[in-house]
Amino acid sequence: MFGSIGPMELVLIFVIALLVFGPKKLPEIGRSVGKALREFKKTSDEIKGRIEEEIEASELKDIRKEIKSGVDDLKSSVTDLASGITEVKTEIQKDIEGHEIGEGPKVT
Repeated sequence: MFGSIGPMELVLIFVIALLVFGPKKLPEIGRSVGKALREFKKTSDEIKGRIEEEIEASELKDIRKEIKSGVDDLKSSVTDLASGITEVKTEIQKDIEGHEIGEGPKVT
């Protein structure tokens, strides 16, 4: 938590704080520092949560774009297929009409 500060450094900081602030003020200062650290941690966690939410939202937007692109490609393919089917249907109808009129191959 304190990085490179070891136990001896903490004792030294405590002794200096005791000498500077005195035994009556030290508990009050300790509470204030603890409260400030808790508030800092709480704020840091909130910011971290918001950043994670924004990252997730961005990823969802990217996924949504990919899905929309896939759907558009699928629609285009279906439209092309339907057009091809319509052409085949028209050709078949023309062949049927030709046979009804009497046109077509002659059988001898």
